[in-house]
Amino acid sequence: MAKINGNYEVAYILKPELGEEATAALVAKFKAMAEARGTVAEVDEWGKRRLAYPIDDLNEGYYVFMTFTADAAFPAELDRVMRITDGVMRSMIVCKDE
Repeated sequence: MAKINGNYEVAYILKPELGEEATAALVAKFKAMAEARGTVAEVDEWGKRRLAYPIDDLNEGYYVFMTFTADAAFPAELDRVMRITDGVMRSMIVCKDE
């Protein structure tokens, strides 16, 4: 039987030079995408942190952690959008049900 809805976690790192308005806009964009296809349980903004290793010659990033429930096809779409969005350095989506 195919899984209809799942619980997911996504952690992503934004470029630190974006500024407050651009950072807030990206966080709101990804939250709105998740709300359109499911329900968002929590958005936790960790703020600027030092990276474990340099990415594109940057040593800091703005960390965001979001938990949501959505249909099984949505995480692939969210990952695709995060990969093509300027300002996103890294992202990882994990299914909590497995």
